[in-house]
Amino acid sequence: MEKKKADIKQGKSPSQLITERIAELGDWRGETLAHVRKLIKEADPNITEEWKWRGVPVWYDNGMVCTGESYKDHVKLTFHKGAAIKDPKGVFNAGLDGNARRAIDLYEGDKINESAFKEIIRAAVTLNSKRKK
Repeated sequence: MEKKKADIKQGKSPSQLITERIAELGDWRGETLAHVRKLIKEADPNITEEWKWRGVPVWYDNGMVCTGESYKDHVKLTFHKGAAIKDPKGVFNAGLDGNARRAIDLYEGDKINESAFKEIIRAAVTLNSKRKK
């Protein structure tokens, strides 16, 4: 944690820190995080990246869209307001009984429905925009 605070103080951008995190994972989790990051940016070219808490990538557009946490056996994408997002293709697979959040847990070898995932990203941004007004 201290290293990450020092990195930010040394002028590294959140995007640089996320790129470094992907590289330091050095396995399928890094590849997965890089892939979903690419999809997020394709879905919303205006999205901004932040580096929060204990080194968690967070994507914002008019509010938090999602986080990208990496664990020993999976990558978790948590949508702060996911319960309010329609998910007809069943992309969300974790936190389904929560009142606010929904998540996507990706394990080694999992494939994400790219078009449905991008729809979820755009829906989260739209939801943020509506709540800002």
